Amino acid sequence: MSPLHLFRRLAFAEAVTWALLLVGMFLKYVTATTELGVQVFGMVHGVVFVAYCLATVFVAVNQRWGLGTTTLALASAVPPFMTVWFDRRAERRGLLDGPWRLAPGGERPAGPLERAQACMLARPVAAAGAAVLAVGALTVLALLVGPPAPSPS
Repeated sequence: MSPLHLFRRLAFAEAVTWALLLVGMFLKYVTATTELGVQVFGMVHGVVFVAYCLATVFVAVNQRWGLGTTTLALASAVPPFMTVWFDRRAERRGLLDGPWRLAPGGERPAGPLERAQACMLARPVAAAGAAVLAVGALTVLALLVGPPAPSPS
């Protein structure tokens, strides 16, 4: 899977889970019929949000994105459907072109992030397992922290 395909799949999944969460919010707050949509789709969206953010950093290292581009890619996960916009923008600008440059037989890693990425690309099954564990751990952390406190009126 290329950087483009990894990023595109997660950008699309993040947008789809946003849509599902919005449907759940409509059912909860507008029709007042059920909270189940928010409970289920909120969790699904949270997990995909974390996965998108981790994949964004992974792709950003490979593509040598600057801080501004990486921040914009991460921030695009906050408003609904903006990850799809960023994906299209990045593709048009060539920001998702090419293979994994640090894969075995590719470029030599230049720093700690690149060394970690090269290690993951050399062991894709272990890297996938580590990614699942990282998404799980960050999701649990987010659940422990909880939602933002309501602002005082």
